[in-house]
Amino acid sequence: QVQLVESGGGLVQPGGSLRLSCAASVSMFSFYTMAWYHQAPGKQRALVASISSVTSTNYADTVKGRFTISRDNNKNMVYLQMNNVKPEDTAVYYCNSFPANFDWGKGTLVTVSS
Repeated sequence: QVQLVESGGGLVQPGGSLRLSCAASVSMFSFYTMAWYHQAPGKQRALVASISSVTSTNYADTVKGRFTISRDNNKNMVYLQMNNVKPEDTAVYYCNSFPANFDWGKGTLVTVSS
């Protein structure tokens, strides 16, 4: 059974940085495009960034130049480096494949506030 476990969230001040991690117990992980999604209060879950099996990346316009997605296929891990965070980045962050094929994990809460 596929399990996705996100970690690394917390409270950060505007302009600060966080690094999110996702451990994925996915068979043949390296073949999947993986992604980070977020869900802000009262809003639908939305795609933040994706990374293909050949490490081609795509980002939502709202995070371009600030966030970096990466992966380690040897460890079945996906990361999201969040720099220069803004209050509007406040959300629960989830990882999944793109498109999302697996059951969602619990996510990790990121709160950007002074």
